[in-house]
Amino acid sequence: MSQDEYRDMFPGHTEFRLPEPAPVRRVNGRRPIPESPEPAPAVGMTDSLDVWDQRVAGGLAFLRRRLAGSYEVDEFGFDPELAEAVFHPMLKILYRDWFRTEVLGIENVPLDGSGLVVGNHSGTIALDALMLTVALHDKHPRQRHLRLLGADLVFRMPVMSELARAAGATVACNPDAERLMNSSQLVGVFPEGFKGIGKRFSERYKLQRFGRGGFVSAALRTGTPIVPVAIVGAEEIYPILADLKPLARLLGVPYFPVTPTFPLLGPLGLVPLPSKWLIQFCPPIPTAHLREYADDPLVVYNLADQVRETIQATLHELLEKRPDPFGP
Repeated sequence: MSQDEYRDMFPGHTEFRLPEPAPVRRVNGRRPIPESPEPAPAVGMTDSLDVWDQRVAGGLAFLRRRLAGSYEVDEFGFDPELAEAVFHPMLKILYRDWFRTEVLGIENVPLDGSGLVVGNHSGTIALDALMLTVALHDKHPRQRHLRLLGADLVFRMPVMSELARAAGATVACNPDAERLMNSSQLVGVFPEGFKGIGKRFSERYKLQRFGRGGFVSAALRTGTPIVPVAIVGAEEIYPILADLKPLARLLGVPYFPVTPTFPLLGPLGLVPLPSKWLIQFCPPIPTAHLREYADDPLVVYNLADQVRETIQATLHELLEKRPDPFGP
């Protein structure tokens, strides 16, 4: 642009000047070789790095808290932080990827306050109880923890006892159950006990006797609603073909199972078969209006029988929905 053209375009200005070029820096009398700028990381790569940074930072913070002892454990030994950071993520691999679990009727579980979740028991090893805790924490809007009532045998084993208590379990007795329910906790119980998980494959999905109905009397004393739950899928993970009772007595265990893979394949026989699981929570049965009948054997028996029939009928419905035990 000429000086005259500039004056025509900008009448108030008399001249224009081009910006002076920056001085060229020389090293030893020569121009330096320009450095190529570093390429910016891709957006997806940045996001993944951020996620891993957060995970590493969270893991280090978790270890610091554990080593410093700055975490809370309740009177029963339950460690919520350990359950959410370690137990649930590990169990969720089985729950989601191996068993492909589907959960129905989660709206029947109370949003808050106490509740007694009563389920059928099966599977040789009590994986159904563990999967039930994961289902409640994974699908419930409040991610509630299930406080399981376990058999005495579990709490007589040195390592298993500490792990069970840290995961939220306690001994299956009425005083502990009532204390939990009075503290507005969700309590889980399997009235069939070892009769359920140790039954043979030929008796699958046939509920065993519910004992003396102690769980019902505990619910009645606290006015806690009872939520029956039916679990389909656990019967196929370790199908029991026989029970070596002499060996079981020698080892001091309720039963010694013989399955298609155990003890034939040794440790590999402990890998559960990938059956398809369905878990359905049934409508709750209120008990607040029956608190004065907590010690009436007839009321207790009738209510326990109602819970048992509800679970058995729901099992039949779920089996019709899942015609193939190992389907998708």
